[in-house]
Amino acid sequence: MSIVDKLNAMAGGGKESEKDENALNKGVDWVQEHVLGQSDQSNEGAVEQAKDEQFSDFIRGQYKKTTGSEFPVKDKDRF
Repeated sequence: MSIVDKLNAMAGGGKESEKDENALNKGVDWVQEHVLGQSDQSNEGAVEQAKDEQFSDFIRGQYKKTTGSEFPVKDKDRF
């Protein structure tokens, strides 16, 4: 593992962090890769994972605003 990979993992990125994502974040990755045509989402950097978390937080907020209920998939505290 290179020094860059180690720093990325310490910041919350990399393959190990991808394994810890909840189903909503994995869904965001799937849409980015298969619908939007972005590159492989299985080894994102910490910045990309933080963006995914912002997307999923937005989805959760809109779901609650619309339905009055929490999103059915629990959010994991990652940071």
